[in-house]
Amino acid sequence: MNRWKWVAAATLGSLVLAAGLAACSSRPPTIAPVADVDLDRFMGDWYVIANIPTLIERDAFNARESYALRADGAIQTTFEYRDGSFEAPVRTMRPVGRVRPGTRNAVWDMQFVWPIDAEYVIVDLDPAYSITVIGRSRRDHAWIMARTPQISEQDYAAAVRRLQALGYATRDLRKVPQRWPGS
Repeated sequence: MNRWKWVAAATLGSLVLAAGLAACSSRPPTIAPVADVDLDRFMGDWYVIANIPTLIERDAFNARESYALRADGAIQTTFEYRDGSFEAPVRTMRPVGRVRPGTRNAVWDMQFVWPIDAEYVIVDLDPAYSITVIGRSRRDHAWIMARTPQISEQDYAAAVRRLQALGYATRDLRKVPQRWPGS
């Protein structure tokens, strides 16, 4: 595929993802967030262990999300993945997150394409900030993420139970294949 076709496909894919995740940022979430998030501790790399995927992520391998707090308070996000196999080229998206006021940093609006914001709710976070679960009020997409590419079956089962308690159809969960040097 030539470069311009790839750019057009990536742009169209971003628009589809943004439209699919669109949520009104002025409404409070109808899914319970965690009580409080220390943004400095939350920043850094998170490997996607499993998800109820968006259209873009349905065949993702080595999916990893990285967060960096910007000087303006926004959260620069870098989502990298390989589409369909470990050998596929790395694809990257760079949405910007903004914490919703009054949510103690647990609810963000993620903007993939202006002016559409997608709801991002931190619904579970272990005290060590090593495993987190992200949900949405619509319960259409979810992400189990960790600081490492793999987690124990016990930790995975606990994250799945948390999603079930929140009303998710966990049969739609897909474990994301992860293979990293040294893991």
